[in-house]
Amino acid sequence: MILATHLIFCAYGFWLPNDPRGSWSEKVVAWELFQYGDTTKTSTRQSVAHRQHDWQRRLAAKSALKDPPVIFSGLQARAIGRGFARAAAESGYVVYACCILPEHVHAVIKRHEKPAVQIVGHLKSAATKRLTEERICPDSKVWARGSWQVFLENPQEVQRAVRYVQNNPIRANKAPQRWSFISLYAS
Repeated sequence: MILATHLIFCAYGFWLPNDPRGSWSEKVVAWELFQYGDTTKTSTRQSVAHRQHDWQRRLAAKSALKDPPVIFSGLQARAIGRGFARAAAESGYVVYACCILPEHVHAVIKRHEKPAVQIVGHLKSAATKRLTEERICPDSKVWARGSWQVFLENPQEVQRAVRYVQNNPIRANKAPQRWSFISLYAS
């Protein structure tokens, strides 16, 4: 039985469908990206972020995007967190862990009646609305399409995912994040 889901979703331009490290995308729909190769499908549940790859090719593909990649500032991350808090309160999401990094978000959320993909859509929408309200929304598209969902089926998996998300900012040389909408996970 699924206890929680580890959700990962990206700012526009962060992880492309033809990223040389792999992606879960089914196709490359933008011609400006397709010229750098077709999808590089992977099915692993483990992070591939640290795999060796042709980083120059990846940067060249990013430079071909219609709009520049989005990189959130600290003020924008704070606004995104406020949007997530609003979404969690509106729908009763129990969030065990969340980190908002400059180019992507991780969250561990207790199983909910809404499907994970709908929760991600709600979080993205609430965050974008808050960015707009605070007048710090990027000029281009904010979020990449889709998300990754890792379904967690036992307390050990949930605890491991929570630790991973909590430690993610530290691994990125950022301060630990503490959000008001986080609930302690008790197995």
